[in-house]
Amino acid sequence: MSGIDALRSLRVLVLGKNRIHKICCLESLTKLNILDLHDNQICRIENLSHLSELQVLNLSGNHISRVENVWGLDSLSELHLQHNCISVVTEVDHLPCLQRLFLSCNNIISFDQLACLGESCSLSELTLDGNPVALETWYKQAVLRCVLHLRQLDMKRITDEDRRMAGVQARKEEEKKKESHKQTVHKEKRRLAIRNAAQQWEDIMANLELLPTNGTKEDVSPESSPAHSPAQTNGLAQEPSPEEPKRVSPGSGPERPSGPTESRLRTNSRPNSPRDPKLVETGSGSIQSLSLSDSHLAELDGDTLRLFGIGALEALERGWGVQTAGAVNVITFRYINFDAIVPTLPRIRVKFPNLSHLIFLETNISRLPQLAALAQVRRLDQLTIDPEGNPVVSLALWRSFIIYRLHHFNLQRINGQEVTMNDVIAAERVFGTLGHIAATETPHCRLLLLLEESRKRQLQFLLEGRGRRAGLSPEELRDNGKLLGEGLSRALFNYPSRDCSAESPEEGSVESSERAVMIEQYLQELVQRASDTNLKGEALHKLWPTMFAEMVRDCVLEMRDRAVFRQASLAKLTETK
Repeated sequence: MSGIDALRSLRVLVLGKNRIHKICCLESLTKLNILDLHDNQICRIENLSHLSELQVLNLSGNHISRVENVWGLDSLSELHLQHNCISVVTEVDHLPCLQRLFLSCNNIISFDQLACLGESCSLSELTLDGNPVALETWYKQAVLRCVLHLRQLDMKRITDEDRRMAGVQARKEEEKKKESHKQTVHKEKRRLAIRNAAQQWEDIMANLELLPTNGTKEDVSPESSPAHSPAQTNGLAQEPSPEEPKRVSPGSGPERPSGPTESRLRTNSRPNSPRDPKLVETGSGSIQSLSLSDSHLAELDGDTLRLFGIGALEALERGWGVQTAGAVNVITFRYINFDAIVPTLPRIRVKFPNLSHLIFLETNISRLPQLAALAQVRRLDQLTIDPEGNPVVSLALWRSFIIYRLHHFNLQRINGQEVTMNDVIAAERVFGTLGHIAATETPHCRLLLLLEESRKRQLQFLLEGRGRRAGLSPEELRDNGKLLGEGLSRALFNYPSRDCSAESPEEGSVESSERAVMIEQYLQELVQRASDTNLKGEALHKLWPTMFAEMVRDCVLEMRDRAVFRQASLAKLTETK
């Protein structure tokens, strides 16, 4: 392009279809209005910023890959760049008079590469056909949303309907972004809530380990049964049963069924540590958050209600629609002390009539009597108690006790393992005799306290003999246990419900320890009294022959003179009167 720098008044320069490789030698052509360099071999836009009066620039059919270096072209109104290799467009928003921009047949694949077009206030005509981005279904609406003053797109006039559709699409996109942001924020809050609940649970468990232990644990048997002592309970708890399946180690976890509920449970497997940020993540959009705070979470996922942290129990108090509550089949508890769950079981019985599966993950179920509290729900087909965070699973007879105590539910699976008839027979063999003795030896007043109202009336009726039969003795009750219902012996294996909502788990544990100490002192006093009474009895047994001989001798000596004895006896009677 040499030899033209002397043409200072040149206004139109057409050098199309040559072999020009570089734009140069235009420094003196400041009056240029039209510059046509189409179908050359130019690879870069350069050396044009001094052409302030240039109105039309045609660089189509070259090898340009970027639109740049167009500063200073303040009068440019038409820019032809079709049939190049352009993938990025920049600086176009600095062309104040640009009205027509032709970018057809290039390599533009996304609107991120055209971001500067949205800042142009003068652009009214644009062509992008022949680019990969033009093949997208949302292409037209996206262009109209980006370039507000556009009148023609790809040589077609923009109608009001096109603009309306673009506006609708823009609102949808904005709503979608807001919803996406909302979901992102909710997921983060959810993750933090579960993580904080796990942290609090870990701290509580650490504090419980530091509390002084007095070696007092609640008996498996009913506290009213005189035939069952703590020693017997502990012995049974440690006695292996031939029918008892091998306990799954906490590392491997219990066998899970392959149903959809348990699939979700596997997906929401416990973290390696409560501090693990990867906590029960799920991408389902159907999850409904019922209660969310910094340290607890309650959410409803289809037929599954998940509760994390003790504060999540408040969700059970909310107003539940009949249809929503009826759809809940599974409830999962995690990072909640089981003693705090027990008072809510009667409400669960009423609110969720179709509940069939309870899952306990890290709830500190440590004793067999706690499992008896589950009898308060309406029905139960499956029960899952995770080994981690629930020490009761380490006991040899925990599964047999559940099968025996919850016999009326006809449980199908426990920890994913099917309950067979052999399991039921084995459980009855282990706990049946104990329950029968408890049912027949427990005082009547205690039985009335433990039973439900309907059973109370039935038992009272039989005991008082108000009917065709006379009142029954304990021996007759033992022989006619069916009159009281087959669940009586099982009902005596109960767990007292304490409302833990007003107290922290640490306070509850301290209170339990204090109660255990008081019970131990009381039992020690009873044992001491019994021991003293026994010693006195043994001493009397040893001294009685001598005492009896002395008493006989004194009587014989006193009655030896009968006349004197009669007078003395008469005198005593007279003095007594």
